[in-house]
Amino acid sequence: MSTKIIGSGSYIPKEKIENNQFLEHPFFMENGKRIQENGENVISKFENITGIKARRYISDEQSNSSIAYLAGKNAIEDAGVDPESIDCIIVAHNFGDIIKGSFQTDIIPSIASRVKHKLGIKNPNCVPHDIIFGCPGWLQGLIHAHSFLQAGLHKRCLVIGAEVLSRILDPFDRDTMIFADGAGSVVVESNNSDNGILSFSVASHAAEELDYLSFGPSYNNFTGDKNFYIKMQGRKIYEYALSKVPQAMKDCFDKSGLKIEDLSKILIHQANEKMDEAIVKRFYRSYGINDIPENIMPMTIAELGNSSVATIPTLYDLICKGQLDLHKFKQGDVIMFASVGAGMNINAVVYRV
Repeated sequence: MSTKIIGSGSYIPKEKIENNQFLEHPFFMENGKRIQENGENVISKFENITGIKARRYISDEQSNSSIAYLAGKNAIEDAGVDPESIDCIIVAHNFGDIIKGSFQTDIIPSIASRVKHKLGIKNPNCVPHDIIFGCPGWLQGLIHAHSFLQAGLHKRCLVIGAEVLSRILDPFDRDTMIFADGAGSVVVESNNSDNGILSFSVASHAAEELDYLSFGPSYNNFTGDKNFYIKMQGRKIYEYALSKVPQAMKDCFDKSGLKIEDLSKILIHQANEKMDEAIVKRFYRSYGINDIPENIMPMTIAELGNSSVATIPTLYDLICKGQLDLHKFKQGDVIMFASVGAGMNINAVVYRV
């Protein structure tokens, strides 16, 4: 039996925030000292390091569950299946629903339960649940769905990655410019196809790496703000990713039994353009290949930013729908999904289209 993606969908928020909108932003360092560089220099360095030129934010009336629903609905329609035939809904996220102007996370009921409700699914055997796994959450949800399907526990699953990071950002932290909102989704089912998921790998390091991504106070000590915001130790994350992710990818690909020349695309979490390029270079070097094959790594981070769990399924959907120049899938193509994020967690999946 194989686990096959039969439909995909995504939701890209309408509001586009370009880098120049941060020109007048006062940024502070972790020690509370204000960064004295002018805005143009700060943004130029940021763009050179991350590759990000813009990002998307949801509108005030939207929520994480509402965009998760839209992405899920699109995937179900793309698959051409009855929503009542879905017997498992997995939603990957990290912060639940946060109402505009509030910093309180709302995850009761679960985001997956809210999606089931919005989809109008009455089937009592459709089990909705959330997964919190950092940025690799959607890919972990896909691995969970694969395991359920292979065990015969479910026949068809909806796997969604949705995140609204715009509502937990410290406006005085330069890292604010990295994060974005968005949602992506797939419908998977078990069938007798030779295509589908061929192998997967998962790794976790939670010793000194535990707090590389965490919650912390604003870098501006003069506001009296008692709220906590998403914080990251960028240099340590970069070093961790380069040392651990390529090996996890190699472990996964070796399990597939394929030759490296068979690999058509690598859909890696859109975290940081230079970091992703360095990871893929090290992955290929582990096979004695010094140059990355042309067009192997499609990227959306320049215009969409880092929407955490939503980056990979959104990227996959855009390619499936022919909306990403120079990139397409054809039947039989072998692709690899790979991600790294808070925890610190890593995962990878090899998939034949």
